[in-house]
Parts: sequence; C-alpha cells; structure tokens
Amino acid sequence: MTKKKLPAAFIRKCKGIKAKRPRTVIDHILKHGFITTEELKQTYGYNHPPRAARDVREQGIPLETYRVIGNDGRSIGAYRFGDPAKVGFSKLSGRTAIAQQLKAKLMALQGCRCAIYLEEFEARNLQIDHRIPFEIAGDDESNRDDPNAYMLLSGSANRAKSWSCEHCANWLELRKPNICRKCYWAFPEDYTHIAMREARRVDIMWIGDEIAAYERLKQRTLELQKDIPKYIKEIIEKHIK
Repeated sequence: MTKKKLPAAFIRKCKGIKAKRPRTVIDHILKHGFITTEELKQTYGYNHPPRAARDVREQGIPLETYRVIGNDGRSIGAYRFGDPAKVGFSKLSGRTAIAQQLKAKLMALQGCRCAIYLEEFEARNLQIDHRIPFEIAGDDESNRDDPNAYMLLSGSANRAKSWSCEHCANWLELRKPNICRKCYWAFPEDYTHIAMREARRVDIMWIGDEIAAYERLKQRTLELQKDIPKYIKEIIEKHIK
C-alpha cells in the first residue's frame, strides 16, 4: 500500500506526542502507512485495539478505520491517518504536567476510586477519561478547565466503557453530546439510559469482612438453584415493597 505524503507540520505534531500507547500507534503508521488490529494485539500486546486508536484521536490526530485481509485470510480492522487538515488539539495532548494536575483535582473531588465500579485503587492504576467521549464532544473550550468534565476509571472500567460507547448508535451515527450527558458511562450517579438502552445497573463488591456475607449468599443461591444477580433483585424487591 502506498503511504500518504504528509505535511511537515502534521508530522511534527505526530512526533511531538510522548504518551507511549498513542506514540506506538503513530510511529507504526508513519513507517508503514497503516496498522491493523492484528498488529496491535500480536506485535504490541494491545488487546483492545479501539482503545489504542482512541488514544491517538484524543491526542488530536485524525484516524480512519477500514478493513484489510489478515494473515489467516479473514477481514480485520485497520487504521490509517485521516485528513491532516482535521488535526485537533486536546487539553491533555503531550502535556504531562497538566494531566497530573487534573488527576490530583479529580482525586480531591471524587476520591481515589473508579467512578464506575466505585472501587478504590492506587493513583497510578486510575486513568483520566472524558465523561463525554472526545470523538463526540471534541475538546470543548467551555469545560477545558472543569474537572467535572472528566472521570477517573480503572483499566477494566475504561475498556468496558470504550466497548459500550463504540457500539452505541450515538457514537456510530448521531454524535449528540446531550445523549451522552444522560448515559450511565458518562454520569453513573445520574443517568437515564446505558448506551441508549433502557437499562439500569449496580456494581457491588464485597471486601474484607464482607466476603463472609457474600459466601453465605452464594451458598444460599446454590441451594435455591438461582443465580446471584437474580436472587439479589428478589431480595431488594421484597425489601422495598
């Protein structure tokens, strides 16, 4: 495949990005013209290629997604640079000091915990994420300095949010920030839908001395031949009637 001839300013922008994952993707595309989901997984160990592509886009670098034939003859996804004229600028692009300051503000406001799972983590294991995906809201000037426009997520919560967002009709077609503002993945404390599905969810974790209660719950569900989520719903329904 013939590589695009890229403007010098665009190349400088690409090479100015220091974060490891987007820089890895960018360097590969600069060298080869594109990168496949297969290469992201097998060569670089990124088991969630859309997240790696999203990291690049959040740095303001436009990417196109298309299909190629993989080593086994199957059609697989691939990424290449989009229109260089559409290069954008993200608040966090290549600005480590600002990212650290923002993370400190978020921890002060929200605690050192995952906003989705509400589990406490060490600071190094939490990631800053736009509440409304960058691909939909862009780098909105009105909330650039507002920590409430961001959330801290564990790695697994971030991957779950990415997968759900990227399969949502609002991401794929509508691109309306107001829809995201009412979504669980953006504001789990106050939402009306989950990726445009009429649904509600609660994530519960038992830790420390609470584990004994979970084991009793598990034993009881085995006796009743019921699954744990269904049994918890039954208990709640009886309690709040």
